[in-house]
Amino acid sequence: MSADLLKDLEARGLVHRIAEPSHAGWPGLAERLAQGPITAYIGFDPTAASLHVGSLLQILNLVRLQRAGHRPIALVGGGTGLIGDPSFKASERSMLSKDQLAANLAGIRAQLERFLDFSGSNAALMLDNASWLGEFRLLDFLRDVGKHFSVNQMVSRDAVKLRLEGRDHGISYTEFSYALLQAWDFVHLHDAHGCELQMGGSDQWGNIVDGVDLIRRLRQKPAWGLTAPLVTKSDGSKFGKSETGNVWLDAALTRPFAFYQFWLNTDDADVVRYLHSFTFLELARIAELAAAVEREPARREAQRVLAAEVTTLVHGESATASARRASAVLFEGADLRTLSAGELQDAFADAPRSSLAREALGTPQAQLVAVVAAAGLEPSKGRARQAVEQGSIAVNGHAEKAVDRVLGSADVLPGGFVVLRRGKKTYHVVAVA
Repeated sequence: MSADLLKDLEARGLVHRIAEPSHAGWPGLAERLAQGPITAYIGFDPTAASLHVGSLLQILNLVRLQRAGHRPIALVGGGTGLIGDPSFKASERSMLSKDQLAANLAGIRAQLERFLDFSGSNAALMLDNASWLGEFRLLDFLRDVGKHFSVNQMVSRDAVKLRLEGRDHGISYTEFSYALLQAWDFVHLHDAHGCELQMGGSDQWGNIVDGVDLIRRLRQKPAWGLTAPLVTKSDGSKFGKSETGNVWLDAALTRPFAFYQFWLNTDDADVVRYLHSFTFLELARIAELAAAVEREPARREAQRVLAAEVTTLVHGESATASARRASAVLFEGADLRTLSAGELQDAFADAPRSSLAREALGTPQAQLVAVVAAAGLEPSKGRARQAVEQGSIAVNGHAEKAVDRVLGSADVLPGGFVVLRRGKKTYHVVAVA
């Protein structure tokens, strides 16, 4: 089972480069994995109190590692987070206060605990590098670690050159030292926990190679590195962003319905790749879904499976079922009254809103034509009247053609609002105050 990990990662397109020892007597990574379980780590940068979908690939790679019988270490960078990784960043990050960092660490730990198993023979570990980096005296660090690094080699790395060659910004010594700290993390984990493999995104290649090399120099032992390609979108836009910003793993920051919709809206050109990267579906099943994309793209079967699988991994089956029900209401014409107040709030959280006094219900003030015009769905009462007559206006999902229709208390949905729709996709929420 251990030896199958690398084959599975390669089959899913999750291997970018492998760092292996140059010593003739030391095995390559495939051979080492075949010898038995290995301990591996991935670091997570605590720049916010939640990880986002850009981090999800690496979280799932730790899960794949553990499911294959190996021991994963999730390293949260409480020490390096005070410095900031310069790798392929356009400018230096704002420094975090210790209170901000502590809050971020707590949030990230809670998220990682949902994915990894912290019991059993290959129980996962979750560590904070502040516990050892904070105790390293500066002169000792420069003597024991710094002397093994060539500045010439460090500045030749693409991640650093990008910053050095920028016209309006450079790189501070603080960030320049990040590679040394990450290399020492690998040495410490090697010494304390027998860690032999560091994994990460392709932007971490230089830092990972530094750690592999430092273990060889200081301990005369082999270590390995494995990077995965960074997740991209075929249209060139940044992965992990929606119209409202980052797509977070924290349900309080990105609602499960919005999370589900993010994956459901995946482009046909990306969906098969994302199925390989972000799900644990068998490769044969993914091949079936790939064929469905080619054969019947309008059905979007692959997108539905992707959205359900990833939402369940992150938020659980209940949240996925709720997101599916809300999606059916929005896009398949299902009855709004089948949704709970919370599901309705999620489904229409981003819709424009206006308000109507509860005492106005059943009065001329609540006449549909007037409400449509007041909501801005049509520019005037005259245009609103025409839209109603043509059947272009729906109340709670049901088309209305009666121009004398008046909203009443029976129209108010759980949660205290009425949903108007113009055409097929333009929604407006009327909150009954």
